Amino acid sequence: MPLLKRGSRQYSRNDHAGVNARKAKTHMSEFHQFCARSLGGQEIPLERFAGKVALVVNTASKCGLTPQYAGLEDLYLRYSESGLVILGFPCDQFLHQEPGDATSIESGCLLNYGVSFPMFGKIDVKGANAHPLFAWLTARLPGIFGRAVKWNFTKFLVGRDGTPLRRFAPMTKPEKLEPLIRRALKD
Repeated sequence: MPLLKRGSRQYSRNDHAGVNARKAKTHMSEFHQFCARSLGGQEIPLERFAGKVALVVNTASKCGLTPQYAGLEDLYLRYSESGLVILGFPCDQFLHQEPGDATSIESGCLLNYGVSFPMFGKIDVKGANAHPLFAWLTARLPGIFGRAVKWNFTKFLVGRDGTPLRRFAPMTKPEKLEPLIRRALKD
């Protein structure tokens, strides 16, 4: 059986696939165990963002709050080198304000707002078909009027260790999050 080397420890493929893999998963936060499809259709494990502060946002391109993309991009440009990542999840559940396909979402974000932070494929954020990430986030950070996401641009701040820290209403402008983002980046 071939041995693989990771750090100073050698192990077999069977060893890695068995006990050690289960142990590794128990140490990974729940947040980092989720996966989501990129706009290009690739499965992205959120463990890719382990050690970063994440701002998870459900987005829409035809919403009165769509200009928040500019503020989100500004935060991302200012704090990404310090460990902030913004994860955008388009959603069409609120008055069909995200009607386009992945290509139109991507081009709209890029052309209109210069979005460079990770954007994912269109998902549901509430109801029976809610993406598991949003079901998990809303269970841990219910809003004032209950658990369900009520509108586009609801935001969830997640700490470097994957702990959900705070939920923000859609009307909360990205610049208002800056002090809390700075505090999370220091922790």
